Amino acid sequence: MFADRAVELASPDLNVPTFRQLSLAAMLERVDRLDAEEGDEDGWAFVGSSLGGWLAARWAELHPDRARRLLLLCPAFDIAARWPALLPAGAMAMWRRGSLLLPDGTGTPQPVHYGFYEEALAQPAFPGVSCPTTIVHGRGDDRVPIDSSRGYVAAHPHVRLVEVEDGHDLVASLDRVEREALALLEP
Repeated sequence: MFADRAVELASPDLNVPTFRQLSLAAMLERVDRLDAEEGDEDGWAFVGSSLGGWLAARWAELHPDRARRLLLLCPAFDIAARWPALLPAGAMAMWRRGSLLLPDGTGTPQPVHYGFYEEALAQPAFPGVSCPTTIVHGRGDDRVPIDSSRGYVAAHPHVRLVEVEDGHDLVASLDRVEREALALLEP
């Protein structure tokens, strides 16, 4: 969609330092590096899904002068608080003693260290953003309940929420996501 409109899209690898050793700080540093190497005076328009949505919001909070617009797709706000409820009984204790299998970008379960959860606990669950922001969230999302986005919008009146009849992957709502993404390009 962006290529059809001659819009360059940066898609940094955020599996840093590796997927097994994921680090939110390393992800934020990767975006810092991208900004230093490829950023311009206009700043960034971010599209982020799930954890990427939280990351985009957090980076925008840390660099309000560099983020000009956000499109967050089912953003994983408050992920650390939700993990214990999402995982089967005993999984948190097992994770603490080793690693937890989480799907990578291809959907393949891979082990991730417990330090990732501990790091998530230390980060703001709901990063505050000052730039124009749209959230598209599926009412049937079973991984990140839509109530997290509804609460976020209630606390941030400049953020717009688009609710769709869909799940976490938003596959049934790709046309709407495309329209919202194109709106990012408007001056």
